[in-house]
Amino acid sequence: MDSHKSHSVSLLSISNMLDDVLIKKLLLTHDPDGRWLDSETMLQAVGNVMFHASTTIVCNCKRSDGDLNSKIMSLFDLIKEYRWDAKVVLVLAAFASRYGEFWQLMVLRPQSTLADSIARIKQLPCNLMPLRPQIKALSLLVKTMMDVAMCIIKFESFLPHEHLELGNEIVTATKSLVYSDSTIIAAWELSSLTYRLGSICNILRAQVDLCHQEIERNLQDKLLNLVDEVHIDNQKVLNLLFPSKNFLPLKDCSTQLKLGVNKLKDKIVLLLISNPNRLVLEELLLLVQQTCDHPLNERFKDSYKIVWIPIPSSDTSWTDAEQKSFEFLSNSLPWYVVWKPRLLSSAVVKFIKDKWNYRDDPVIVALDSNGTVANCNALDMIMIWGVRAYPFSASKEAELWEDQNLTMQLLLGDISPLLAYWVEKGKNICIYGSENLPWIQQFCDCITKLKQQGLQLETIYVGNDSNLPEQIKDIISSSAEMINQSSQLSFTKMQLFWIRLASMRRSKTRLGKKTPSSDNVLAELSAMLDMNDRKEGWAVIGSGCKEDNNIIRIKGRDLMDFLGKFDEWGEDIERFGLIGAARKFLDHSFVIKGPCNHTYLVPSSEGSSTQGSVVTCKVCNCPMKKYVVYQP
Repeated sequence: MDSHKSHSVSLLSISNMLDDVLIKKLLLTHDPDGRWLDSETMLQAVGNVMFHASTTIVCNCKRSDGDLNSKIMSLFDLIKEYRWDAKVVLVLAAFASRYGEFWQLMVLRPQSTLADSIARIKQLPCNLMPLRPQIKALSLLVKTMMDVAMCIIKFESFLPHEHLELGNEIVTATKSLVYSDSTIIAAWELSSLTYRLGSICNILRAQVDLCHQEIERNLQDKLLNLVDEVHIDNQKVLNLLFPSKNFLPLKDCSTQLKLGVNKLKDKIVLLLISNPNRLVLEELLLLVQQTCDHPLNERFKDSYKIVWIPIPSSDTSWTDAEQKSFEFLSNSLPWYVVWKPRLLSSAVVKFIKDKWNYRDDPVIVALDSNGTVANCNALDMIMIWGVRAYPFSASKEAELWEDQNLTMQLLLGDISPLLAYWVEKGKNICIYGSENLPWIQQFCDCITKLKQQGLQLETIYVGNDSNLPEQIKDIISSSAEMINQSSQLSFTKMQLFWIRLASMRRSKTRLGKKTPSSDNVLAELSAMLDMNDRKEGWAVIGSGCKEDNNIIRIKGRDLMDFLGKFDEWGEDIERFGLIGAARKFLDHSFVIKGPCNHTYLVPSSEGSSTQGSVVTCKVCNCPMKKYVVYQP
């Protein structure tokens, strides 16, 4: 009995020694050349086949240890150029292909004589009942193999090849997979192999956790030090945000091509950070319109890129709704996107939340060509000015607001080509809104009569506020002919109008204009956005010219009273212009004693847009006399 034990131990030692020799040989074959394989996606496909096939298929083949080792060496030599995770998945794919074939034969065998003939040639059993223990053991083995493969994929994603520390365990796991593909004889042998793989998986999982913790700490330190470092380009910063050692981290949504961060070198990078479910469709439409569809985009499109970074609401998992939204938008948006946002480092997400103040609402962090943060949130300025905001820095945002008044050009922006044309031509424009259909009817009838009397005024219905209810759609559809006296915006265009107004108020507030009392533009924007009386209409009247004080906001009752007294103020339009005549009538402090003595120089390019309009003085609100001045 003792001699038998001694003999068994001796055989076990010899087997272990042979395994060690084989493992060392296999490690010597490892010579990755940088070729890339999407291991995780391939593993998912393999799993679909294996879990389905392993419930019904058993291969009845014999093995020889010597032949097996030769096969393993040949296989590893064949795939020596791939990373460890790719090696394992490729072996699993071969395993899945083999068993998928058997599964297909077993399914087709009762109905197909060809399948039955092939199954007989392959010596597949007709009755699987006696093989239930093997089938059960095989199912457990398949699950363990998938766990091992996923551990290897995760481990490989953490470390570069030259620092891989668990080659022995990975080689043993891969060798075991090849072994399992070469022999399935007894349930005990399968269970033994499952136990061995499970032990390897536990070792790998523990090492993965340790590596993950250490790498996260190192990455967090590197990210925090970015502020104090000087960079020659943006590559170091982007490589920290999107590690690209083992895969191409970005995707071009329009072409579905995978990209590396080197495609962003020397460009301004706009990082759109959001939860997939928090991207409102209308806001996305405006963002696309203000970037890709902007007239200036052809000039600047090669100088900047937008990269969407999706971040789920939970720090540990994605909801099904978030995953569906990500898949839809990542195939629809005209920008770049993080290809596998699930692989974003927790240190990166924490850095984004803590240092870039990301909470729940979407933000756009602008990085200059050196990778330095130029604007912690450029979203609003892009919504307002589009590509005119290039290079999207905080200083550019302040510059755009400097000396900016609330003009029709600012309010209407690029919402529609017709509105832009009216603004450019300096036409008198009336923006009005209400949910009260009788009031809208009364207003439109009054405007129609005044136009017949010679009033030059273009009207635009914009609903009532940014939270446009479905009732507005009913008003648009039921009153299309009445509203469409000059221009009727679509429901979506109305939403874009209010989104821009909200962006203006946020932008102003972020620049330090905390209260409406400290800033006239902010006061007017707040008044328009806070008009909550849905029963009473309102209007904003102004001209498309770029002069100051060319906007008048009037509430519904005052507006109808004002329009009803056209005979009293209409005669002043020729002298003071529509806005001047309206101010003279509405504002009793508006005193006009004739042309003033103040001087206001208008450049020729700006002056061309004010031809035929009356310019009022910034100081005393008096109409100004026009002269042409030539510079030597």
